[in-house]
Amino acid sequence: MHIRALNSVLFKHFFKNKYNRRSMACSRYEYVKGYEQDDRILPNVWIVIRIDGKKFHKFANTHKFEKPNDENALHVMNVAGIGVMQEFRDIVLGYGQSDEYSFVFRKDTDAFKRRAAKLLTYVTSLFSTSYVMSWPKWMQQPLAYAPCFDGRIILYPSDENLRDYLSWRQADVHVNNLYNTAFWKLVLESGLSNQQAEQRLRGTLSADKNELLYQQFGINYNNMPAMYRKGTILLRKRVLQFGQDEQDKGRQAIVPLHEDLIGAEFWRKHPEILGKYVPGKQQLLDEKSLPKLLEQQLTDHMEEKARIS
Repeated sequence: MHIRALNSVLFKHFFKNKYNRRSMACSRYEYVKGYEQDDRILPNVWIVIRIDGKKFHKFANTHKFEKPNDENALHVMNVAGIGVMQEFRDIVLGYGQSDEYSFVFRKDTDAFKRRAAKLLTYVTSLFSTSYVMSWPKWMQQPLAYAPCFDGRIILYPSDENLRDYLSWRQADVHVNNLYNTAFWKLVLESGLSNQQAEQRLRGTLSADKNELLYQQFGINYNNMPAMYRKGTILLRKRVLQFGQDEQDKGRQAIVPLHEDLIGAEFWRKHPEILGKYVPGKQQLLDEKSLPKLLEQQLTDHMEEKARIS
């Protein structure tokens, strides 16, 4: 008798609370949800999210970046890019240069149900916070103020469109870095003012800048670090180190590459980008060939594995 009475009380209490919750959720104010727009991205298209630094020229000057390239500052960008790719496994390629990063989502991704606003805001905010968190590991000078990044979404229907987009961004690296290298050599080593250096380079072609660097400063531009000339490509790979069997699956990591992605050879070498979504293999000859960013990932992986075990 007591049990039956208790059950009756509990049932009424549960039903009342459930009804109240439903009443609150379906309140008279809920109509405002109708103002939200459906921003789901078209199916079966390449989704590219590009992150750009806001007023980064001022940011670089404030934090005394080396000219024309600051290796550690570029590493901060690359670490932030890796952080985004570790969160979104549907990103098949990242490409970074200067103060920008592009992330390519596979065509059939269903991340956030392909809602544009969700994808854009998550990637942009995650990149920004990863950049700030990585800063002390690479830069000696503390942040004077928080950096700001904006983002955009671009859709490409075909593989050719996607390749052309990435080719465009890498060509941009070459044009800008060649100019900046010549410009800052004239300013820092020849004593020209910024205005004089700009005037000296006005109307010059790539061949002219290459000749200037070689004749006046003894620099063969093609021998400069590939990261400066080609940017950084991030690919998801299974890493095999020296001595590992070819049949070994290796450890999965995001590998930074500095290669020419404009030519066909890159796409033959890394067929997993446009093909089946399976990480390719990256053979490393020895420990010395490990890039810093990859070495840190593998170290973190081993430490995490040790903690779990």
